[in-house]
Amino acid sequence: MAINKKGMMFVLSSPSGVGKTTLTKKLAENNSQFAISVSHTTRKPRSNEIDGKDYHFVTIDEFTTLVKKNDFYEHANIFDNCYGTHKEKVIKLLSQGKDVLFDIDWQGTQQLKRIKNMNIVTIFILPPNIKVLKDRLLNRHKNEEQLIGKRMNKFNEEISHWNEYNYVVINDDLNMCYEKIKNIITSEKKGIREDQNYKEIKKKVEELIK
Repeated sequence: MAINKKGMMFVLSSPSGVGKTTLTKKLAENNSQFAISVSHTTRKPRSNEIDGKDYHFVTIDEFTTLVKKNDFYEHANIFDNCYGTHKEKVIKLLSQGKDVLFDIDWQGTQQLKRIKNMNIVTIFILPPNIKVLKDRLLNRHKNEEQLIGKRMNKFNEEISHWNEYNYVVINDDLNMCYEKIKNIITSEKKGIREDQNYKEIKKKVEELIK
């Protein structure tokens, strides 16, 4: 079966700290066919983030103007900051035959899925267990206990949307998870939908939300 040459949209979602951003960047860095959709956000950049590469950092007024102009495919408020996917860049990348990777949450995914005639494949990433998730958050947000608490409290709500996605993978080992996602993308480009053991995934989700 011939590989689909047209650009496709691949969404990676997960609760905060599970690794979707790291995996998205790894996919793009190792595969010239992939391009990341760089979101606009109203949050302040972290010390290691570059405007235009990690995010387009904008003011609340600038973001509101873009919303009013209907320039976003999707936008959401997450932890008191706004995030959005600008249409123009995505359209350009798809027209060039690039596969566009989206690092967005379930709210944005729901909005993208409503767009007609879009070739979208959605992937949800789970942590292996709660301890690993908390350790990752502690490592990322040192001395920010309040923020970590917010993200942990939001976990159950975020994970409840797992069954809205085409695929669910567990990020136990980063390289193995990366290979799983890459294989999913390769299959989808060939027009093949891989089987998922939803009974096993549901059991894993139930373990995580105990």
